[in-house]
Amino acid sequence: MKTLPQIGKSLEKEHLDFLKAFAKSCRKSIMEMLINSQSGHPGGSLSSLDYLAAIYTLIVSQTGEKVVVSNGHISPAVYSVLGEMGYTDKNEAIKTFRKAGSHFEGHITRHIDGVTYGTGPLGIGVSVASSFALAEKMEKTEKKVFALMGDGEVQEGQVHEMIQFSKHHKLDNLILFVDYNQVQLTSSLKEIQDIDVQKIFEGGHWHVINIDAHNFSDIWAGLSAAYLNKGTPTVILGHSIMGKGVEALEIDGRAYKSTWHGKAPKAEESEKDLKDLKLSEEEESLIKNFLTLIKWHPEKTKYPKLLSEVKINTGTPILYDKDNTTDCRTAYGKALVDMAKFNLKVVALTADLKTSVMTKFVSEERPEQYIECGIGEQNMVSMSGGLSLNGYVPFCSTFGAFMSSRAKDQARVNDINYCNVKMVATHCGLSVGEDGPTHQAIDDAGSFLGMFNTMTLEPADPNQTDRMIRYAASHYGNFYVRMGRHKIPSILKEDGTIFYGTDYKYEYGKCDLLREGKSITIAAMGSLVTEALKAFEILKKQGVSAEIVVVSSIKKFDDTLIKSIKKTGKVLTVEDHNTLSGLGATLARHLESNEIKIEKYEMLGVESYQLSGKPEELYEMNGLAANGIAKTCAEILK
Repeated sequence: MKTLPQIGKSLEKEHLDFLKAFAKSCRKSIMEMLINSQSGHPGGSLSSLDYLAAIYTLIVSQTGEKVVVSNGHISPAVYSVLGEMGYTDKNEAIKTFRKAGSHFEGHITRHIDGVTYGTGPLGIGVSVASSFALAEKMEKTEKKVFALMGDGEVQEGQVHEMIQFSKHHKLDNLILFVDYNQVQLTSSLKEIQDIDVQKIFEGGHWHVINIDAHNFSDIWAGLSAAYLNKGTPTVILGHSIMGKGVEALEIDGRAYKSTWHGKAPKAEESEKDLKDLKLSEEEESLIKNFLTLIKWHPEKTKYPKLLSEVKINTGTPILYDKDNTTDCRTAYGKALVDMAKFNLKVVALTADLKTSVMTKFVSEERPEQYIECGIGEQNMVSMSGGLSLNGYVPFCSTFGAFMSSRAKDQARVNDINYCNVKMVATHCGLSVGEDGPTHQAIDDAGSFLGMFNTMTLEPADPNQTDRMIRYAASHYGNFYVRMGRHKIPSILKEDGTIFYGTDYKYEYGKCDLLREGKSITIAAMGSLVTEALKAFEILKKQGVSAEIVVVSSIKKFDDTLIKSIKKTGKVLTVEDHNTLSGLGATLARHLESNEIKIEKYEMLGVESYQLSGKPEELYEMNGLAANGIAKTCAEILK
């Protein structure tokens, strides 16, 4: 083979001979991986392999265009293709697949050069692919983005969010392949949920192409048709056979049996298959010749250090004086649009809530940097992950109850992929008030405690909000910033000047000594810092010397807080969140693990679901208002 084929022209015999040899070698590698590991997913790996082989060898090898494999369990297929092309070590993949200490994980991972995004939970990868396609549109390139998914995956709700988003934004550079083998994990597609995959995409106004997924001429013709399509995204329904190319597995695949979805074949039952998949000298020569035609090679995967500085113009902080009472969400929106003016890569994503989460400022002043996702929080968060890996600094916003629950899976996979997503949630805690318990996010911060690459923040007033948002933008990593809905005053020093003034600089985990005292440490977060300040004055009149420390994160505590606790020996935590997975619980763990001895430790937070009411009323009812805080302090000091 002297040259690769051109889009729109038929494959010649030399191309077909090469592709058959390449796929044959990959199938042998897949079988060897699974036999050695005795763990993995052969069925889908074999049924999707021919399409993967075609796009990587005939297109990606020349252009480096992105590929996202959403059905991450077909990792043997991906590793085999990357290995055959010399992008990764094929022999290491065969020997160490799914073994402890190996980078060749059971589901596709960014640890392997050439993998753009690590996937596993179904539905996530297609959203990431749509964000890659959107990024190419924003950069005004002509590049395509390729995505792969399984047919049963179409049942995932996130996929439907992606379908509507991609159509609305006219992502005609997105080419999605559905491995239509009609078999799911436990049974046939028809038996599990008899969905009409074609009509689902047609209903989303996608361009639909049907092909034989094991006929290279048909695959190439389908790709050519996808390249010609304009105005809408394209889905290629690849009619395939689970286990294709390995006789013992293909028999069950043709009968729509799920035997080989996640079952690895044993060596003794695969001896004949491996012999049949051995390449001839001529076939080996075809592959060797192809390798000389490769123009693009993937860069080594690099994971930036968490909290390392990102080159970005953070603008000039806004000062909210004591006469300008506002809500933290407004301060967030204004800080965000200020940075967007100086940085084209700063973008805002919202799920139909721009007037509530205050990304409306970006929408109005920098519309080209605003991305409306509709009511699709899962798609929004996954897309943010993809955008961040394309060099953007995405701020995605919705209510705390939705970000931390509906989109937690998506945030978790972004965390695993070392993304750089800024999740800003408003309407958290009892601050949302009258909306009631479904919207009063009192467990949201705890949702991110177990995520190793996600930092959690909570500002105490609009001024600290402004500084936190600028800090998050200029430091690498995923952030979850929670804030309430209602307006709160700017926090003041004892002399009446602004506490978080123009000279204040936020650092992750920074705690601030707000009021000095000797008897007890009140560790307060968020909007309840205002209530703690009022309690301080009540206690002062009672002759109690309380010390107030503002805590900014439940995942990191600095010396300011620890010194205060060691000094007083008595602690009261105050938070608009439950104490099981919020400040109360995490600070207690920190003190215990660091062997910091204290006399008394009490927690104030939301201990049960609440009904509707104004924030101030709900705080009072739950002992979180100033009087309740002062009363609890007095009881501790008895």
